[in-house]
Amino acid sequence: MSDGAGKPPVVIVKEQTNITSGTEVQEKLIAASEVFANLLKPTFGPMGLDKMLYKTDGNTAVTNDGAKIVSELLVKHPAAKMLVSMCQSQEEACGDGVTTTMLLCGALLQEAQTLLRKGLHPLTIIEGYRKSMQASLDMLDEISTPLNNDLLGYVAETAMIGKGAENALHLLSGLVVESLGIVSENVEEPGAENVSMFKSGKGSLSDSTLIRGVAFRRRVPMDGLPNNLQDAKVAVIGGDIKIRSMTRDAQIKISSADQLESFVNAEQARKEDIATRILATGADVILCGGEIDTEILHILADNEILAIAQLDESELRNSADATSSSIIDSILDASPGDLGECGSLTWERNESTDMVEDIIRIDGCRKPSVVTIEVGGDGNEATEEAIRGIYDSLRATSLAIRDDLVLPGGGSTHSRVSYHVRSEMESEPGRERIAMEAFARAMETIPAVLAENAGQSPLDKVLELRAEARKENQAMGLNKKGEVSPIDDVWHSLSVISESLETSTETAISMLRIDQVVSSRGD
Repeated sequence: MSDGAGKPPVVIVKEQTNITSGTEVQEKLIAASEVFANLLKPTFGPMGLDKMLYKTDGNTAVTNDGAKIVSELLVKHPAAKMLVSMCQSQEEACGDGVTTTMLLCGALLQEAQTLLRKGLHPLTIIEGYRKSMQASLDMLDEISTPLNNDLLGYVAETAMIGKGAENALHLLSGLVVESLGIVSENVEEPGAENVSMFKSGKGSLSDSTLIRGVAFRRRVPMDGLPNNLQDAKVAVIGGDIKIRSMTRDAQIKISSADQLESFVNAEQARKEDIATRILATGADVILCGGEIDTEILHILADNEILAIAQLDESELRNSADATSSSIIDSILDASPGDLGECGSLTWERNESTDMVEDIIRIDGCRKPSVVTIEVGGDGNEATEEAIRGIYDSLRATSLAIRDDLVLPGGGSTHSRVSYHVRSEMESEPGRERIAMEAFARAMETIPAVLAENAGQSPLDKVLELRAEARKENQAMGLNKKGEVSPIDDVWHSLSVISESLETSTETAISMLRIDQVVSSRGD
């Protein structure tokens, strides 16, 4: 067929391929971001509501944690996938600020949509956003406050607000700070990976405690094994404690009872030799990743040695890090220098069930690089949400320790950033100043959403904060009721806010640079 000019059309894609170009592309991408932002918007802040996530396997989760919600969504829209990647990046970098990042990115794109409809070129908007972002990051360094012990506690509390831990907020934040403080004595840069969580399965969040070591659930193989050990030496074995099985099938011909007895005696002697080597190390506790031969176990029990088998890799590693012991592949290679120490080891047997599991607590370790927060509660959805909050708090608090700088929350910092960008745009002669004004408005999304979720007028509160930002006095933000007040007890690490601002801006810029979408699915 001809196109009327004598030349046939050139087709380079399949017939069902759909190509979207021009401003329609940005419209679709921005619409997807708006849907995503509106999904997380009601969960933001201390008065944020929860989402119930019903999974394909029938399980449910109740949470307002942005990272958890995003991770459970099965998205297929290409723009939504970009936003999911953005949220994952923020979570991996800081462990907090995911919802803030999503709200900022959505606001930046909505502001850009207004400018695009007015005829402003995408590259002009991008340039304005970049200048605003750099000015904002420079300003954050200038207004940040040096960290002290009181502010560190507030950082820990702030990261847990709205996570179902309000009834024990002060206790849990104290445990977070204390746990990182203990680990920091033995680790150069302590982080959330140095603090493990253990659900006690009883009581309430107010019964949570800190274990200067580790806790886990495993079956203690014999009732007569020692308990309540004090100042115990601990050996951590990665392999089995038994006679190695032959790698090839073999047949042994026994022609007399004496030969059978000799064979059995030799095997028994081998087991006794293994037990003797264990006793020679001076270990009081054996933590084993493999199996333990029953006869060897009885010999150890007769010598008041507690042996626990079938620990998984993380339990072995945490136990070794807590007790300062080495993980040995074979007990035959063990020496007294490989042992660690703990102040106490106890095991607690619960009521018998089909699968009996005992709670083993290794506490009082002298130089632990891993400690454990034992979280009270019956292990339901509320406990899971509290654990997510504690984890976020650990990440945020460890970042604050690393940065040694913090910034006020409650929308205070974002309001001051907005005011600063407006001041900077006055010296910008080109059209980029229009984009900088849009960037400043987008920053005010944070206090606006906080006010709205607290039942206040977003416009009124944003205007009040604008007026306070001009005074440059004490940091003013929104309290839990959504009222403008001095910010004393809501603080974030510098990295959480700066990373959130940079990640959201770069993602918005990446989406604005897209001028064509080619879909082979035809949608």
